[in-house]
Amino acid sequence: MQVELITKKDLEEFKKEVFDTLSYLLDNGHKSKRWLKSEEVQEMLSISPSTLQNLRQSRKIPFTRLGGVYYYPEQGIIDELEKNLKKVKS
Repeated sequence: MQVELITKKDLEEFKKEVFDTLSYLLDNGHKSKRWLKSEEVQEMLSISPSTLQNLRQSRKIPFTRLGGVYYYPEQGIIDELEKNLKKVKS
């Protein structure tokens, strides 16, 4: 059995690689690929099931359906919120 030692320098290099990767993803507008179920969207937006259904039917939020379950792209929900953001007058 071969033993491989990890040094403090190895850990620091790994930390830098992880930080650089995260920085790159954030700087380049990396979008979340996470899909939310209806209950998660209701909780996220503090809305009822019927309100979520109305948003779906009016095509105000993106969704897909698979096997009778609705899924919503988290970033799509966030984008819609930002698109509909009302500016405050100064």
